[in-house]
Amino acid sequence: MEFYWFVLAVLSVWRLTHLLQAEDGPWDAVIHLRRAAGNGFFGKLMDCFYCLSIWMAIPFGWWLAESWSEGVLLWLSLSAGAIILQRLIYKET
Repeated sequence: MEFYWFVLAVLSVWRLTHLLQAEDGPWDAVIHLRRAAGNGFFGKLMDCFYCLSIWMAIPFGWWLAESWSEGVLLWLSLSAGAIILQRLIYKET
């Protein structure tokens, strides 16, 4: 896998995770989605950037991987990359 695709995937995972966890979305669509998720598993998932980034990274890791073991490593690496971006942008500790 080329570094270019890895960077694009990290940025995509961050973007989608941030959209679902922290933004209203176009026409308040994401707000309605979060309200529909309620207080159950999916509602709590959408409240936690770290938790949500793990789930958002799965399809990207699967898509970019050439083997099962590479897919697992990509999955975790993409989530970690999104978390690092989040911490850099928002200066979280």
